[in-house]
Amino acid sequence: MTAPTIHEHGLPELTLPQMLREQARRQPGRVALRQKEFGIWNPVTWGRYFERARDFGLGLLALGLSEPGHVGILAENRQEWVFAQLGCGIVRAVAIGVYSTSPANEVAYVLGHADAEFVVCEDQEQADKVLECWDQLPRLKRIIVMDMDGLRRTSPDRVIGFEAVERLGAELHAREPGRADALIDIQRLDDIALMIYTSGSTGKPKGAMLSYVNIRAVAPGLIERLGMTADSTHLSYLPLCHVAEQMLTNFAPIYLGSTVNFGESIRTVQEDLREVAPSVFLGVPRIWEKLHSAIAIKIGEAGGLRRRLFERAMAACEPWAETEPAKRPLAARLTFGFWYWLVFRALQNYIGLRNARVVMTGAAPISPRIVRFFRTLGVPLVEVYGLTETSGMVTGQYLSQRVPGCVGPAILGADARVGEHGELLIRSGAVFAGYYKNPEATAQSIRDGWLHTGDVVELVDGQFRVVDRLKDIMITAGGKNLSPSEIENAAKSSPYIKECIVIGESRRYVSALIQIDGETVGQWAEEQGIPYTHFRSLAEHPAVRELVQREIDEANAGLAPVSHIRKFHLLTKELDHDDDEVTATMKVRRSNIQTKYAAEIEALY
Repeated sequence: MTAPTIHEHGLPELTLPQMLREQARRQPGRVALRQKEFGIWNPVTWGRYFERARDFGLGLLALGLSEPGHVGILAENRQEWVFAQLGCGIVRAVAIGVYSTSPANEVAYVLGHADAEFVVCEDQEQADKVLECWDQLPRLKRIIVMDMDGLRRTSPDRVIGFEAVERLGAELHAREPGRADALIDIQRLDDIALMIYTSGSTGKPKGAMLSYVNIRAVAPGLIERLGMTADSTHLSYLPLCHVAEQMLTNFAPIYLGSTVNFGESIRTVQEDLREVAPSVFLGVPRIWEKLHSAIAIKIGEAGGLRRRLFERAMAACEPWAETEPAKRPLAARLTFGFWYWLVFRALQNYIGLRNARVVMTGAAPISPRIVRFFRTLGVPLVEVYGLTETSGMVTGQYLSQRVPGCVGPAILGADARVGEHGELLIRSGAVFAGYYKNPEATAQSIRDGWLHTGDVVELVDGQFRVVDRLKDIMITAGGKNLSPSEIENAAKSSPYIKECIVIGESRRYVSALIQIDGETVGQWAEEQGIPYTHFRSLAEHPAVRELVQREIDEANAGLAPVSHIRKFHLLTKELDHDDDEVTATMKVRRSNIQTKYAAEIEALY
């Protein structure tokens, strides 16, 4: 194969598998991945990364994979996830991520709709979900399992180990050493690379097809806006079946040659963050809310003097939170420096972000109070915006231009404008290839070359501010338009409120269903000497209701009177994916919840 052509943005015109092979040829001994196992971070070089992906892909061919076949991946983030995905790519197959938190019926829907011939599972728990719905999946040939504990006696006609597939691939490579290279050589940028299923908050999930040209188009803008380089480091922890994590685990690192770290588990993220101290980090709003709550708990436990120092530090530095450090007056820089060494440095270490050059919040709206809180701590937080259908981030703030509440201008290579009803429209090579087996939805989404995002925006100082989903805008009985997410995020900026679902469509006033944060409210109750036995008893305690009322009053103070939450109902259980109340990405299924809690909602009126 000839040397790669360099595009005007500086990245080679290669597919991801071609670029992986290129990195393995250029720098075979450089570390590409690190996987934490039993407390030890084990490195994987670019050379070994390519070999394991190649062997896995060839192993699929040895097992009878069609060309181009479809392969599901059902696991938490770990090195085998990317070996499987890139292995599929090497043999021109299409990988489909499935959320590891999904119940068996959702797994069956995605694998069946995607026509998956193989599914790669993390362990027995995930394999059991597939075995449970095996009879509903006529195209499925085999389940491939990373950790075979508990499955060694299962029929080999249905289940095979991940390492066994790699061995089959290594044997095929030994017999036909040019097979993989030949398949990589004939790849084109318009080949489909991935299918990513939407969260399905309002209906059945749709399979968005991303081509290599989409991935290649989004990478330069992502790299430029975030200032990423070959020396960037990242901790991969958000689900890899979500496009946000794909950007930072696969798209940018494979083109740049940067390092990705996989922790031991989603449950050890905070500890892993402290050990990795990444230069780039992405958190969805729920992550920032949890970190905010964790700091609130830590400060609460620290007691008297430390709490007062923290409060003084925040009060002294908050006025300059939205201003780039280099543009702050000398007095503000000296003030921040003093409080950094006394208070903020330890807190940045505690959340693992002291070495971060840029950290992002995206995937859903976030409370401006939460953003300001972390910027006051000195965390270089920017707001970004993207969709599965734009192959990830399509607008994002520069660190030097952080307009509060906005998600920045369009990235390199993308055009963005405001269309009818304030809807954000995007035109870019990163706009997806369409929905699998759903041409009607594709035609509805992409019109006249523009992607209709379904998000209402407004322009503020040259940056986009996302108001809400077009379909979620509420009109009260008085004819006032309301953004539920703006109201909900104002409430969720409280460390005591985990979820807020606003009710207001055709109603006289706004009400809400509130789910408390069991951890922070539990700690508050212990400090107050309030006894409780479980979540329900805590939520039903009159003192907790008074606490939530105070937090709602504070949230209302920052909202227009028509948006004030006048009444609320405290939920006595946590919203659950298994109960069809939230999606795998923890997006609230509004219609389901409003149906389920119809009596409680009517009681508020």
